[in-house]
Amino acid sequence: MQIRALMNFDELVRTNSMRQAAENLNVAPTAISRQIENLEYQFVAPLAERSARGVKPTADRELLAGCVGPTLRELDHVGQLIEDLKGLQRGRVSIYANRGYRQGTRMMKVSLASSMRLVRRLYLGTAASVGLVLLGLTPAEAAKTTLTLGMTVEPAGLDPTIAAPVAIGQVTWQNVFEGLVRIDEAGKIQPQLAKSWEVSPDGLTYTFKLQTGVEFHDGEAFNSAAAKFALDRARGAGSVNPQKRFFASIASIETPDPETLVLKLSAPTGSLLYWLGWPASVIVGPKSAAADKTTPVGTGPFKFVNWAKGDKVELEKNADYWNKDLAVKLDKVTFRFIADPQAQAAALKSGDVDAIPEFAAPELMNSFDGDAKLATKIGNTELKVVAGMNNAKKPFDDKRVRQALMMAIDRKTVVDGAWSGLGTPIGSHYTPNDPGYLDLTGVLPYDPERAKALLAEAGYPNGFTFTIKSPQMAYAPRTAQVMQAMFAEIGVTMNIEPTEFPAKWVQDIMKDRAYEMTIVAHAEPLDIDIYARDPYYFNYKNPAFNELMKKVQETPDSAAQAKIYGEAQKILAEDVPALYLFVMPKLGVWDKKLKGLWENEPIPSNVLTNVSWED
Repeated sequence: MQIRALMNFDELVRTNSMRQAAENLNVAPTAISRQIENLEYQFVAPLAERSARGVKPTADRELLAGCVGPTLRELDHVGQLIEDLKGLQRGRVSIYANRGYRQGTRMMKVSLASSMRLVRRLYLGTAASVGLVLLGLTPAEAAKTTLTLGMTVEPAGLDPTIAAPVAIGQVTWQNVFEGLVRIDEAGKIQPQLAKSWEVSPDGLTYTFKLQTGVEFHDGEAFNSAAAKFALDRARGAGSVNPQKRFFASIASIETPDPETLVLKLSAPTGSLLYWLGWPASVIVGPKSAAADKTTPVGTGPFKFVNWAKGDKVELEKNADYWNKDLAVKLDKVTFRFIADPQAQAAALKSGDVDAIPEFAAPELMNSFDGDAKLATKIGNTELKVVAGMNNAKKPFDDKRVRQALMMAIDRKTVVDGAWSGLGTPIGSHYTPNDPGYLDLTGVLPYDPERAKALLAEAGYPNGFTFTIKSPQMAYAPRTAQVMQAMFAEIGVTMNIEPTEFPAKWVQDIMKDRAYEMTIVAHAEPLDIDIYARDPYYFNYKNPAFNELMKKVQETPDSAAQAKIYGEAQKILAEDVPALYLFVMPKLGVWDKKLKGLWENEPIPSNVLTNVSWED
């Protein structure tokens, strides 16, 4: 019987071109390449398991089509497909897959060796004339265990303890790396590598009891010595940890036994436990830490497999994961990097990716309405979009100029123009999710005439010209363009300079301070204290504000902390070291059968522990 399937390997052999074959079969080239990539994960392990158990085969001709999804249709004879695979093996054919979501067309050579090994294993002890239907698989037993996530930004490295960009944590936090504690989706502190802890009455001693039987992915044991190494590395003189301040109050670390870790503090630090749950505080192994930037090794439920720079990062399930209370359902996860919003939408609709947890095109969200396969999600984040100014440079060293620029901005129009109305205006560096939040958008409201008067008072009656450095993420240039038009109304000319993120932006802004204004979304929760850090890219100095940030850490009572945060917000709203614009929501789009992805984001992340496919 002649097989009619999208994966017609006779045609592949004949054309030696996946792209041409795909065109002839009227499917996306990636549908074929992805099928080859996923076959082994979907069938080899189940086959071995069922053979060992002596499970009887089933004769359901629709089985394979039901298990492997839409890349096989009109499957008339599964056995013939096996024969086609064997023929392809004999031909040692190399095929090319068109990665259409990349800019331009890039041809990528795909090896079929794994598929050929699969064929041999499928045939072991099985009649060729019957093929896959004799494997004893049922659709329920062959549930999907792979996941492909699309991400807007590719991280520059994979170790969250040595660099700040949130894209690092979105790949590795809670997947590869774990901390003493973790932050859950509700923003609450939960035990992790530390199963319990006690804090002394004076707030100066934290005693952690650690999990036992935990190993890093390379087999190195996790214990108090490993935890001490990680924290000493983060707080030491040579530390490059982006959140080194988290550990500043730790005076010493003791390890009385392998299961006990004691932190001695120089001063009470009310946020210490919360900070220990951040990506920058994960525990790295003494033997593997130096190489974690490119080949991360942690204790988490997934192991690092591969990083094809410019394309993807691959993880696989950690079969030896220590926490047996968690039933991790995914065997393989791929993070694919797709910067262009239109390409993201196309990848979702074609099935090239299963989910984009941080969808970069709010104006396209409505295009998924009524989609039978895809669901849209709108959740909360800590993403504060601000236009930071270099407070050490003229004219931004004058508060009146900063206030004038703030009053030239209609925040609602910014949200509408830059993010399709999906955002919450803010008047300070603080979100409505945070304790003690105050709506301070009325402190310096939209008032172009008052803005012009302030400029005149500051000595700029005819305005001035400056440049904003804008990273490539969609929200940044869109917001900058709206601001540009608003500033023109008060006589200020703003030039927009595209700046690659993260590498060039970090170098120019964070390291060299070679900028006048920039725009970025600050993702860390409760990071209002960045204005008290010296040095920091704002070059903002205010002793009264610094004192409040010190006081909040010395205050154990949460209600009292909230009041202090309120005072700090008021200072920033009046001083405007940055132009406070809006909080971005978490816009997610993913397959309706996919369950367990975080809809809200108290920490920038893609936690995969509880993610699964619905039967």
